[in-house]
Amino acid sequence: MTISNETRGRVKKIGEPIALFFGRLGLTPDGLTLIGFAITTVGAVLLGLQLWLLGGLVVFVGGVFDMFDGTLARATGRVSKLGAFMDSVFDRWGEALVYVGLVAGLASAGWAWGPLLAAAAMASAFLVSYARAKSEGLGFSAGTGMAAVGVMPREIRLVILCGGLVLGALVGTDPAPGADPAAIPMGILVVYAALAILAVGATITVVQRVLHTRAQAKAAAGATPPAPTTEAGDRAS
Repeated sequence: MTISNETRGRVKKIGEPIALFFGRLGLTPDGLTLIGFAITTVGAVLLGLQLWLLGGLVVFVGGVFDMFDGTLARATGRVSKLGAFMDSVFDRWGEALVYVGLVAGLASAGWAWGPLLAAAAMASAFLVSYARAKSEGLGFSAGTGMAAVGVMPREIRLVILCGGLVLGALVGTDPAPGADPAAIPMGILVVYAALAILAVGATITVVQRVLHTRAQAKAAAGATPPAPTTEAGDRAS
C-alpha cells in the first residue's frame, strides 16, 4: 500500500480551511511546526510514563497537526526552503522523541523485547527519511516524487504506531489476575507486533527507495553499469 502524491494533495486540500483558520489567529507556518513538535513531545513523555492510550492519541494528534504548517505556507504563498528545512528537522526530532519515550516506558515496565523492537523501528524509520533526503539531494526524484515510493511512508507509520498503542492499551497492558507474572500481557504483544511491522515495513521501504534511485541513475546514464567484481573497493556511503 502506498499513498500517491495526488492523494496527499487531496488530504492537504481538506485541511486547508483549518490551516487558514490558524493563520487568521496569527500563527505562522513555522509556529505551527513548533506547536506540532510540542504536542508530539508531550505524547513522548506520556509514553515514557507508560500511559499508552493517552500517549498514542496525543502522538497521533501531533502527527496530524504537522500537516497544517506546509498547507498554510502553500495557501498563503509563504513557502520557503528554510520552512521546509525546519519542518523536516522537527518531524525527525519529534519522531525520535516518540521512540525514546517508547524505549523508556517499555524498559521501565520490564518488557525486555520492547526497547529492542522500538530501536529497530526507529532505525528503519530514519533510514526511510534519509534515503529520500539523500536521493533528492543528489538530484534524483525531483519534487516530492520519492514521497510516494515505498509501502511505509510517514503517514502509514504514524497510523500503525498510534493504532498499536491505542489498541494495546484497550486490550490491556497489565498482567491478568492470577496469571504468570512473567507472561507478556496481550496488550504489550499488540505493541510488539506494531513495532515489528514498522521495523520490517520501513526496511522494505528503504530497499524500494534504493532500487527506485538506482533505476533513475541507470536511466540517466543511458546504459546498464557493469556488474561489480570481487576486486572492487568499498563504496562511500
